[in-house]
Amino acid sequence: MQTFLIVAGIIGLVIVLMYNALISKKNQVDNIFAGVDAVLKKRYDLLPSIISSLQEYMIHEKTTLEKITQLRSQAMQSGLDNEAKMKLDNQFSQMLGGLMVSVENYPTLKANENFLHLQHTLNELEEQISAARRAYNQSVTDYHNAIEMFPTNMMASLMHLEHKMLFTIIQSERQNVDVKNLFQK
Repeated sequence: MQTFLIVAGIIGLVIVLMYNALISKKNQVDNIFAGVDAVLKKRYDLLPSIISSLQEYMIHEKTTLEKITQLRSQAMQSGLDNEAKMKLDNQFSQMLGGLMVSVENYPTLKANENFLHLQHTLNELEEQISAARRAYNQSVTDYHNAIEMFPTNMMASLMHLEHKMLFTIIQSERQNVDVKNLFQK
């Protein structure tokens, strides 16, 4: 009888430890995503200043500026799930990257002190976003390992834990850069 109680106690302890480990990993993923969200919001908050600086100079890129403004409005809506936020972020990054390449065609803008400050701030935010994405992806990988590996996979199944989406780059950013086209205009 005493052996049975010891074995039952050990099994109970293992179950509690697995449960707590899975909850900890799930909460870590959610916490780090909230950090990514906070940095993305900083970028979205910086955007109106950048657009107002650019509008004076960039007449030809009006549609790009409008698209970026539209993406910002979508991103600022409450109730978006994490997958929608990731897709918007990918679109936003692509549009913003194209816009910064277009800046090269406006020497007066490139020399504007206010714009240079905004561009520097944006570069810092992009580095923070990149670091936050890496931390998030590592956390998600740890979480995936925990819900897929034996014996925690059985507990994860009982808890109905599901895979989370990783931040990935968009297909166009995976292709080689055509440097020749960057210098034509």
